[in-house]
Amino acid sequence: MHRALELAQRGCAQASPNPLVGAVLIDPTGNFICEGFHTYENRKHAEIVALEQAGDKTKGATLYINLEPCSHVGRTGPCVDELIHAGISRVFAAMRDPNPLVSGRGFERLRAARIEVHEGLLQAEARKLNEAFAKFIVAKRPLVTLKAGMTLDGKIAPPPGGSISIFGAGGATGGWITSEEARAHVQELRHGSDAIMVGVGTVVADDPLLTDRTGLPRRRPLLRVIMDSRLRLPLESRLVKTVKDDLLVFCSFAEEKKRRELEDRGIRVEQVRLGTPDGRPDLPSILARLGELEITSMIIEGGALLNWTALATDSVDKIFLYYAPKILAGTGSVPFAAGAGFQKISEAAYVRNITLHRFGEDFAVEGYLHDPYEEADVHRHH
Repeated sequence: MHRALELAQRGCAQASPNPLVGAVLIDPTGNFICEGFHTYENRKHAEIVALEQAGDKTKGATLYINLEPCSHVGRTGPCVDELIHAGISRVFAAMRDPNPLVSGRGFERLRAARIEVHEGLLQAEARKLNEAFAKFIVAKRPLVTLKAGMTLDGKIAPPPGGSISIFGAGGATGGWITSEEARAHVQELRHGSDAIMVGVGTVVADDPLLTDRTGLPRRRPLLRVIMDSRLRLPLESRLVKTVKDDLLVFCSFAEEKKRRELEDRGIRVEQVRLGTPDGRPDLPSILARLGELEITSMIIEGGALLNWTALATDSVDKIFLYYAPKILAGTGSVPFAAGAGFQKISEAAYVRNITLHRFGEDFAVEGYLHDPYEEADVHRHH
């Protein structure tokens, strides 16, 4: 099962909006036969890739797979039918399909065909691997991770005019808050995501590229999403200069001339309803739209205003906050989130299932505001 999870991970950035799945076939004497993993372009599911490689060696074999085999017709036929036809005798699956419409049905079909089914081996690891798929398949919107790099006292930048990026990570003028190891891990997070979002203030201040720099293959380019209420995106910014059908700007007021200038450069501009009294776009509406575009996961690397908007609208599923052993202090330094704030401790955003990571001298806090599987469980029980 560890091997099946490793194989599934190979489909990272190549399977979305489908789940990451790996499969391993073992013969009746316990010897390895073959394996497979899923990519969207290949269409074939992981277990079918493995079955086709195995040829006539499948009778009596055992399948190890990190996700329940499908029992419905989608882009391919039901995988359970192929497993039954191949003479598989046992199936070990790490987890059920989080889609409440099909969850458990694959297991039922296999058991009805007198195939031995074991469920739950390495389930925690399997659920974490496909948490974005679980959120997307039920809520029809991406899993949102709020990411920031900051000092120990929660500052993401020195007072305006200083030389540290509001990413907590540099910018054109230099002066990174976080370490090289932490910044390398951010690239891994980006690679595993379908989209990245910042506010236009970040673009004006930092002129970032917002790209996946791992060099690893992707099915779709990382979608760069900008919250830009009045279309202030500079035409001379690196984002605009490097557009390749991967830049989407959400605004609440669209001045026609600027909109045309952006669209002439290949940038998609979409107007959404107001979300705040000061005219910022409605973030939940944007997430629903991204779901329509089959974006299953998104990192917010915003400035302080966007960070607060995401928290205030309950749009954040997960946090990944990097801390450097530095203290900026002072009232002028930029806080992690700037806005009205939660007025009572009882109202505060509550982070659960926390994991701590070390990156050189830095550390990071990973945790969840929403369990991506809870909604699926609720739907299933209804």
